[in-house]
Amino acid sequence: MYGGFFQLLKKKKELIPLIGFVGFAAVGAATASIYFLLTKPDVILNKRGNPEPWETLDPSKPQKLMYINQQWKPVEELELVKKLTK
Repeated sequence: MYGGFFQLLKKKKELIPLIGFVGFAAVGAATASIYFLLTKPDVILNKRGNPEPWETLDPSKPQKLMYINQQWKPVEELELVKKLTK
């Protein structure tokens, strides 16, 4: 199988950059997926350990890749509900 693939690349050299770009995109997508899976709190791997990990986040720390003039203020209604449910 691989012999035929490399023979095809020898015959059609214009496919080499295309395969390179597609391979680079695939590696980038896999790397980004693994990064987000391991570092972002909104991706849950273990539902039994902590089913609501967003409750333990620091609200003063930004959670987005890019934010512009983000200011966090607590919502009064949500704070009241939290007090009543605890």
